[in-house]
Amino acid sequence: MTSGKTDTFERIVSALGQPFYRDEKSAIYHGDSSELLLQIPEESIDLTITSPPYNIGKEYEEVKDVDFYVNWCEGWIRKIHRATKANGALALNVGYLEVPGKGFAVPIPYLLWDKTDFYLIQEIVWNYGAGVASKKRLSPRNEKVLWYVKDSESYTFNLDPIRDPDVKYPNQKKNGKLRCNPLGKNPSDVWQIAKVTSGKNRSSKERAPHPAQFPLELVGRLMKGMSNEGDVVLDPFLGSGSTAESGAENNRFVIGFELDKKYLEHAKARLKGRTESIKMLSAQQTLQI
Repeated sequence: MTSGKTDTFERIVSALGQPFYRDEKSAIYHGDSSELLLQIPEESIDLTITSPPYNIGKEYEEVKDVDFYVNWCEGWIRKIHRATKANGALALNVGYLEVPGKGFAVPIPYLLWDKTDFYLIQEIVWNYGAGVASKKRLSPRNEKVLWYVKDSESYTFNLDPIRDPDVKYPNQKKNGKLRCNPLGKNPSDVWQIAKVTSGKNRSSKERAPHPAQFPLELVGRLMKGMSNEGDVVLDPFLGSGSTAESGAENNRFVIGFELDKKYLEHAKARLKGRTESIKMLSAQQTLQI
């Protein structure tokens, strides 16, 4: 990790002021992301990974007119673009909403994809098994991640850390050389990753008290594929802190914003718990030497 990356992280923290909680790798803030984003120094963020409210009536949102919602999204995406480095990116996870009189489950990417100065590289389909069962339509089992970059010719893409090791013929050769990379294949743009579930006998191990929680596997793959170790990652809709926890796992700095203090308390507890676990593991390893 270069001192330059650390300096960038500290410069952002200094500009934002006193965090709700911070540790070596993360600083999380209580407040409205639309306001906090303006305090981030221009072109200082390497990657933003986030999932905003979907305007579908979850406990943390009030359903607005669809045009209002789209305009609101345009506003904070514009502020993320300003804060993003010239070779930086945005990974935007969105689902579906109802457009009255036009569609029941309209993919939010249809409404947002071109409402930004970012360049859209591609849409990633996140497929999962658990979900709501429907009687009058197919049961929804996917959401989308829009992969945006600021410069279509210069951006980070690390394939090796996210390769899929499940290769049908891993030892197949052509002219004496392996046809497949020994680390695995390109995972394609359809990712099968389990959703964070709740409920008796089916709750995910990483479950936190949040109704729309990011799976660590999804965040980790985005983080490793679209940024480098030591980079600064932003999540302006932090929720229960999955992006911050993933940053600690993957050697990235994370800046997070959250409007609801109760979710920030859960994020703080996750991060403090992880820090204590690392300290205990380190102490055990020292004793074994």
